[in-house]
Amino acid sequence: MIIDIDIIDSEVLLNLGDSNNGNRVNNLHASKKLTSLDSCSHGGIYSTKNYLKVKIDFSSNVNPLGISRQVLKEIRKNIKQISHIYPDSNCNLLKKNIADYTEHGIDKDWISVGNGATELIHNFAKAVSLKNSIIIYPTFCEYELASKRCGMKIDYIPLSKKLEIQANLVLEKSKINPNSLIFICNPNNPTGQVNTDIIEKIISCIDSSKTILLLDESFIEFLNDIERKSLISKIKEYKNLAILRSMTKSYGLAGLRLGYLIAHPHLIQKLKSFQIPWSVNGIAQIAGIAALKDQVHISRAKKIIQKERNYMYKTLNKEESNTHALRSDVNFFLIKLKNIDSIAYQKILLNIHGILVRDCSSFTGMSTDFIRVAVRTHRDNVTLLKAIYDINNNLYKYKLLKN
Repeated sequence: MIIDIDIIDSEVLLNLGDSNNGNRVNNLHASKKLTSLDSCSHGGIYSTKNYLKVKIDFSSNVNPLGISRQVLKEIRKNIKQISHIYPDSNCNLLKKNIADYTEHGIDKDWISVGNGATELIHNFAKAVSLKNSIIIYPTFCEYELASKRCGMKIDYIPLSKKLEIQANLVLEKSKINPNSLIFICNPNNPTGQVNTDIIEKIISCIDSSKTILLLDESFIEFLNDIERKSLISKIKEYKNLAILRSMTKSYGLAGLRLGYLIAHPHLIQKLKSFQIPWSVNGIAQIAGIAALKDQVHISRAKKIIQKERNYMYKTLNKEESNTHALRSDVNFFLIKLKNIDSIAYQKILLNIHGILVRDCSSFTGMSTDFIRVAVRTHRDNVTLLKAIYDINNNLYKYKLLKN
């Protein structure tokens, strides 16, 4: 399988495999393979050895407003608890607040809370104990790492040229290997696009007695029409559906680590067996409760994201920009570089401008043609765009041109 990029009618399309033959999925996923069971690549300032040079971090897709003032107020008020009060190992009060927030008749028996969404991904993979996993790539690397640590056989299915999930290939593979855990990220990371209708088709067609779908909605809170784009309203219809949410990204709690999973109680009970006591600290629980109550903070962030994303998209897609931004539904997007290596590009942005972006060559199935950037405040975004303009107009100076 060869990864290449086509520009058609000004729309960048990822060619991630030949899907013309609906009865065949090429499993030789391209470019990068995760061979280690230790870790996979992420963004954030500590993803680079030169983290002291980072002035602005565009590699982390978090709320551009950061943590809310109301959450900070609650943390300050309760900070002394860390010396003498053990946290609730069952997170009962936080679960109640999550249930109230998500609605749809869900109670705490349908909810599991973890030290970030990543902990829940790994524990869930162990808990369901299935032989196979199905991963639609490019996507979040922890699905692949969790599968390998559990000894699962992985079936890789590429997104279509339009970055959509190929439902027919997913359903075909789930029939061939029915004892599978399907990982789907919606909105997807790193493409930033929503595929809700296609995912609903998949969950309605797979064998509910043998196949489980873990739907990662970590970025769903950044959408304006959450109720229509999320599948939480369908959670009681499908006993084999689990929905994952991250509070670190949408609520600006990256340093505290907090996530939750909603699923039928029989799956939650299985998951409980693999969770260690007190994995979610007391301050994280307090912060999570306060964050859920401050929806004004999220609303303000979404308005900024929508406005700034449009501004960045238009600027990056100007004829003279030498870059091409792909359409995104959330707070980050892919940028296609023209005749420039993404690894070198990332280094120059950091070393010369103090800006860290995500080099996407570490994503399974992606080449060195892409970087991923978060949508931040207008001031930060202008700084990034000026830096990109400087580099793109001095390629020979920086020796970034591909041979």
